[in-house]
Amino acid sequence: MRGSADRPIMGAMSLAAQIIDQRVSGIIEKLSDIFTDELGLGPDEQKRRAMAFLFLAAKTAFDLTDEQTIDGIVDGADDFGIDAVYFEPPDDGELHITLIQGKYKRKLGGDSAFPENGIAGMIDAIGALFDPAQPVQLNRRLNERIEDIRSFVKDGAIPRVTAVAANNGVRWTVQAQQRIDSAAREFGQQVEWRHIGADEILALLQARKPIDADLKLTGAATVETFDFRRVLTGRMSVAELARLTDTYDNRLFERNIRRYLGLAGNRVNEAVAATLRETDQRSNFYFYNNGITITCSQFRHNALQREDWSVQVSDLQIVNGGQTARTVQHVAREVGSQIGDAEVLVRLYELEQNDAELVEAITFATNSQNSVDLRDLKANDARQKALGHSISELGYTYRAKREDRPVSSDEFTSAVIAEAVLAIWRRRPHQARFRSREHFGALYSTIFSADLNGAQAVIAALLHRHAENHRKRRPEDAPDFLAYGSRFIAMLMGRYLLNEMGISLGGLDHRNLGDARELVRQKSDDYLARAEAQIGNALDPLFTGRERTLQRLSATFRRADLVETLLETVQA
Repeated sequence: MRGSADRPIMGAMSLAAQIIDQRVSGIIEKLSDIFTDELGLGPDEQKRRAMAFLFLAAKTAFDLTDEQTIDGIVDGADDFGIDAVYFEPPDDGELHITLIQGKYKRKLGGDSAFPENGIAGMIDAIGALFDPAQPVQLNRRLNERIEDIRSFVKDGAIPRVTAVAANNGVRWTVQAQQRIDSAAREFGQQVEWRHIGADEILALLQARKPIDADLKLTGAATVETFDFRRVLTGRMSVAELARLTDTYDNRLFERNIRRYLGLAGNRVNEAVAATLRETDQRSNFYFYNNGITITCSQFRHNALQREDWSVQVSDLQIVNGGQTARTVQHVAREVGSQIGDAEVLVRLYELEQNDAELVEAITFATNSQNSVDLRDLKANDARQKALGHSISELGYTYRAKREDRPVSSDEFTSAVIAEAVLAIWRRRPHQARFRSREHFGALYSTIFSADLNGAQAVIAALLHRHAENHRKRRPEDAPDFLAYGSRFIAMLMGRYLLNEMGISLGGLDHRNLGDARELVRQKSDDYLARAEAQIGNALDPLFTGRERTLQRLSATFRRADLVETLLETVQA
């Protein structure tokens, strides 16, 4: 139920704001040292609460790890109205960027709108930050990330920006929306705006109840049995899909490993939307779209009815087609009942509730043509299980699946192991940083080869941790390339360690892990300083006669020839 002027009823919003405030208090306690050491926050309580809220909003809305969330925070002096920046390397020539500005009020009434001047500041930032030739005065953290982005833009990548206004109140005002509409004439389809409030954050945090729903199909459908599992194939109107998405929202997509990218900046979604908007193309939507894949624990229908079934579905989840569902929902709000002319293919799999591996396999198979996070789906792979067992035998814990809890000093995630092994032992530090989406995809066999043992994984992770901690807690005299070169530093540290042990990588195993670990403990700082010096010497000739900017440094650390130059002087 909504209040007047489309504002939430105060009691419900106030409760959400209070729950979020409790979460904020917990984050301050949990991340107190990180707020001080990495983000340079002082003791001011209100600033810490604002930072904790920003952390909560970013992590929850975009499904980030603690480390990823902290890395993207750039709040501080000269932040251009931007508090956090997240981006991924270009995909098909497009660079997807998320900018967040957070506003947090101690008053928990929940009725404060996101301020108009905050929106105006973000508009100014978007207009300035992504032009590689335009000078801007920024704080160090923001400057390093923006020059990283600008180096991709200079190489021809097209920036696609999602601007997020996050607060513990309500959406921005009508006047702020007018500013956004005016800016759209300049930015075109390259910028999408979103609001994240206490209600949205709470909805994402809350435990989901199973979805039991009725699906209204159109025309004839078929039901077949494979290996004691039933499969229904049919079609439904996109209006029915929009109704389903409106009713259950994010609960529909808990098992879907892809995020909704939005309409702006995603050509697939834009094409889906365009088909639905064009009256002469709408009826062909069924033929243009791959359809929706749904899993459930049970479905029932009237088998005596020849067509137009109403199917009762228990524990419904959309595991592929979330992008389509969200885009259909968006366009349905624009065109209304006319959208009912379009239909979409539906595949409904009835699976046992404890058949988690098959659900994961279906999710993987139906998403494999798209950009996905495959880490969780690889957790049951034989290589992951064997590596986890090897690491546990050495006294460490291997976390193959994502979990929302801190990582202890004797614990390593599969994501960290993948990045560390690729950078250090596979000598591909540039791919470790810029091709993270492929670590459990195209690069999986390279990283997790059959000869990778637990000792090699542990030492790589320890070296990687040391280099990354140095980057995050950088000293005053740190070199200018540290923000982009920490994986290169880790690679060289690994070379130095093997040389000092007098072995090749194949000689590192459980028998000499203790010796290797002691070298890491005693000499990591020496290795790191030596690596920084070697990289500095390798960079000097590259910038003879031209300015050494962060933008150029970022581009340099994406090149494989720098790896070759560094390794020519380090034999192992």
